[in-house]
Amino acid sequence: MTSIIFLLLLIPILVFFIFKNIRQSVSTPTRIAEFIFITLFVLSLLLFSFIWALNSADYYTPIDIVDGGYSPFASQHILTLLVFFGLSIWAIFALWLKGNKLPPVLLVLSLVFLTIGTAISFAVLLQVSSNTEANDISIFLVPLPASYILISIVLGFKIVRNEVEISSARMYKNKFLNYLNAQMAKTSLQPVWVLALLVPVFILVVSILILFGQDYNSITKVFTETTTWQFSQKTHPPFLDHKGHYLCTVAVCGNPKVVKPLRLGKRHGHEIVVNRQLLIANAFEELIQETAPHLHKMIRNSYDKYGYPLSKKITTPESSNLVYRLMKPLEYFFLLVLYCCCSKPEEKINKQYSI
Repeated sequence: MTSIIFLLLLIPILVFFIFKNIRQSVSTPTRIAEFIFITLFVLSLLLFSFIWALNSADYYTPIDIVDGGYSPFASQHILTLLVFFGLSIWAIFALWLKGNKLPPVLLVLSLVFLTIGTAISFAVLLQVSSNTEANDISIFLVPLPASYILISIVLGFKIVRNEVEISSARMYKNKFLNYLNAQMAKTSLQPVWVLALLVPVFILVVSILILFGQDYNSITKVFTETTTWQFSQKTHPPFLDHKGHYLCTVAVCGNPKVVKPLRLGKRHGHEIVVNRQLLIANAFEELIQETAPHLHKMIRNSYDKYGYPLSKKITTPESSNLVYRLMKPLEYFFLLVLYCCCSKPEEKINKQYSI
């Protein structure tokens, strides 16, 4: 949530920065075109922030699929991503507004952060391009990294081309400086100078971030310690489906040695983890629905009213273990009813949530 607030605060600052420093040194049509393009970029940032706010849960958090989805970025490592993102945005606006008029050190740093931002944007673009649970939202996350990549390429080529022209006309009395300037003026060597500073600047920023509690490899973990996205390497807990067994479902999120998960199952198109307690509870509900639909409706309405809010407060393995143990007497009662009313109770239990 802190990262979302950071992005939302960044948007009005960027808009103010645009209006305050809008360039006057270019023709009116060019200035209008640039302003429209940058404004669209800011709007894509706003859209990204809004969609991210709706899908901001970490991979280890049980969620209801109707309340949102899992975040494409790990909150534990998000500071690293936000710092590089902020520096990349600074580079874009510094180069757009000042260009080659920037002091030499700031010009080189701007190009370095522009390059780093482009690489990270490619990673973000790939990350948000695929979501196993909510593919329909991915399209709203794509414009921000895609527009950054486009802006950075156009802006980078423009700055390098202008710098080549300036360097070609610049002369020094010192032969060594004149030689360096001549080398800098060569178009083929321009990327080399940026790449030469890319690694040390990146290492310097990462070193500073380590002092603030980030890992040395947070820039990769921010993508991999997630679930349902392209680079995700984690498995999420069972969904708290609004049509499911809330308490039995969260109980599966406990310690595997306690709750004894059996297999994967599917509920309303989503993959979930199931144990015997959840299978028995669902088989019992199915039996009630078949034999007494009106009673089932009353029980379901009452359970939806009280069970779901309670299940959302159960977010740790310890609390899930407790729920599992508290549900044991009900599990035995459900099992007794199934064995009394079904000719093949185990078959009915085992077919629940089958894939």
